[in-house]
Amino acid sequence: MLEVRNLSVAYGGLRALTDVSLSVAEGRFVTIVGPNGAGKSTLFKTICGVVPPVSGTITFGGENLLSRRPSDRAHLGIAHVPEGRQVFKTLTVRENLEMGAYPKAGRAHWTQTLDRIHTLFPILAERAGQMAGTLSGGEQQMLAIGRGLACAPRLLMLDEPSMGLAPSVADMIFERISQIHREDGVTILLVEQRVAEALERSDHGYVLETGHIVLEGPYQTLLADDRVRRSYLGLTEA
Repeated sequence: MLEVRNLSVAYGGLRALTDVSLSVAEGRFVTIVGPNGAGKSTLFKTICGVVPPVSGTITFGGENLLSRRPSDRAHLGIAHVPEGRQVFKTLTVRENLEMGAYPKAGRAHWTQTLDRIHTLFPILAERAGQMAGTLSGGEQQMLAIGRGLACAPRLLMLDEPSMGLAPSVADMIFERISQIHREDGVTILLVEQRVAEALERSDHGYVLETGHIVLEGPYQTLLADDRVRRSYLGLTEA
């Protein structure tokens, strides 16, 4: 489905990503982990067309994404839930969801999609007329995910969905993401700091450090790797 090959990105002459390659097959759950500043968010922004690459290729469903405008990529079925939620605070919850439904697929199945969003996050139905800026952090994250689902995506990209949330709320968010993947068949590409929880839900994972992919594999392989255990799980060798 999504193929990134030898992707390099620079800001003002400084490399943020260098020869990054990854694959996300349709129906899979893939996680990218790494320290702050590793280039994870830059990778997402490049896939979405916000940041242009220096070199490399990105294809989605066989289409060259680099030849498509950022607005076109949502119509292809890519939804991006950004770091920090970034809801429209002066719009209502319902209006935020409607903003996410502007691609053709979202409009075509709007009633069913809205029902599904409300099933996953009932609080969004209860607060449909409330201004998004008055929601709690956890509720705003639910809204951000709901807005991503509103376009009926084929690929849902989530950037640090647990950031700043209480552990119990973060656990619920993780469960809902797993539910979206498991029950709705949506392909997931997740960037997350809670490494163990993220990898345990994944089919495949990548470790990104200083703009390079340094390790990849199925979640069992990554969780057993001494480098991952020391650097990201706080564990020492047995």
